[in-house]
Amino acid sequence: MIETTESLQNCLQQHIQRTTEVLQRVDCVAVGKMVERLYEAFHEGRRVFIFGNGGSAATASHMQEDLAKSSLKDLSGSQRLRVQSLSDSVPFITALGNDCGYDSVFREQLITHGSSGDIAVAISGSGNSPNVVSAVKWAKENDLFTCGLTGFNGGKLKSMVDLSLHCPVLDMEVAENAHMVITHLLVGGLRFRLSDEVPA
Repeated sequence: MIETTESLQNCLQQHIQRTTEVLQRVDCVAVGKMVERLYEAFHEGRRVFIFGNGGSAATASHMQEDLAKSSLKDLSGSQRLRVQSLSDSVPFITALGNDCGYDSVFREQLITHGSSGDIAVAISGSGNSPNVVSAVKWAKENDLFTCGLTGFNGGKLKSMVDLSLHCPVLDMEVAENAHMVITHLLVGGLRFRLSDEVPA
């Protein structure tokens, strides 16, 4: 029993250590550039679309909620960041997946909602999710600014996007841990940029 407990503790500590090592390599300059893009989108009324599959879909939902609410010092102002997680509309996703194929579920939503100058934030641990890559391809062809959060070697997504927030680790769970921290860096950074402004 003691050996089992020690082995479990070692496993947990190794997970924490791998996560810490990846976080220490996060490109804060690139994160800062994305904060500035979000700040511009806030003031210009541009829309921000976030999408991913599985755990990355959960991160997209969390990022959308935090950018919409937690980036604000308070909720007294009428001006808000127009942000939407494309992973959240189950009826739209299942209709598109059933009728057009799962690879289309994010691209078609961008076609419906997106415009030139908007922002597309793509999250994919592998960087190779076909529906994510397809949506980014459309976004670039239609003059949306693209940002990618990836793990592993970055896959196709890393070299496609305008701004890459890459977490080089061969472990999906650790990559997803890092993506959640990047989410909070973006939210905290945007809140910092907006903190001295008078609510509209």
